[in-house]
Amino acid sequence: MRSTVRWDVELTALSSISQKGEESETTTTLFRREPILQPDGRKVLVPVVSGNSLRGALRRTAEELFRDVIGYERQIPLSAAHALRNGGNLSKVAGDSLTGRRRQRLRELVPPISLFGGNGGGAPPIDGCLKVGKVVPRVKETESIMSRPYPGVLMSQFELMSLESYSRFDDAGTKSFPAPFDADTVPGSGTSAHQTSMLMRFEVETLPAGTHFETFLRLDRATDRDIAFFSDVWERFSRDGFLGGRSAIGHGRVRAESELTVLTGPGPQVADWRAELEPLREDVIEALGWLT
Repeated sequence: MRSTVRWDVELTALSSISQKGEESETTTTLFRREPILQPDGRKVLVPVVSGNSLRGALRRTAEELFRDVIGYERQIPLSAAHALRNGGNLSKVAGDSLTGRRRQRLRELVPPISLFGGNGGGAPPIDGCLKVGKVVPRVKETESIMSRPYPGVLMSQFELMSLESYSRFDDAGTKSFPAPFDADTVPGSGTSAHQTSMLMRFEVETLPAGTHFETFLRLDRATDRDIAFFSDVWERFSRDGFLGGRSAIGHGRVRAESELTVLTGPGPQVADWRAELEPLREDVIEALGWLT
């Protein structure tokens, strides 16, 4: 039996959140924004983290969890690794086309593909059963579209948004930087290499630590194995997840709380996906080889 379940999610930013919006020719990176219609009919642009950003973070968490259990590193084709990690890409099929029976077997053996889908083994792409909502901040401008009440005080986005500054120093002219050529001048310019060093200043628009967000996660007609696997993925992300961009420099750390609701079906039964799939390791690796 299959079930449809939904997690209603509340995220709290533990460090400032950023996501790149429109391309800019300046050194200031603006937050991604979407128009939100206000109760009085006004259209206001509000910073919203895309569902694709959260979905990508969950996909990478799922791939790492699955790899830790199955141990397929260096044993699957590059196209399969791409499909697991970022969804793959549409390309000419190198091997046999992925038939309906193989697609079904792949879903049974590889929960990340069953959940997130992917490209590989020929068209059409494999659909996943996971739906991810956009990550909407709790601010005055989004209060009317929230599905759950918030007991705290809501601030306007204009009170929350801030610009964080960074600097990058070109140390090509310092003594510790290895000289790339014997001459002390930039070729063709007559300018000393030591005169080209400069300090660059950048700014990025962020939502601050402490900001609350609302979103949802939904599995449509998922098997018990799918639900058990995704529950582990979500538990890992809830403990140590990152959202948006610039996580390498401290942005995007979040804490997640959620409530599970069974929408249709008998409800998920207890399933140990590790115990079920570890003995089938060779079958799993063979199935991943079909994604070529």
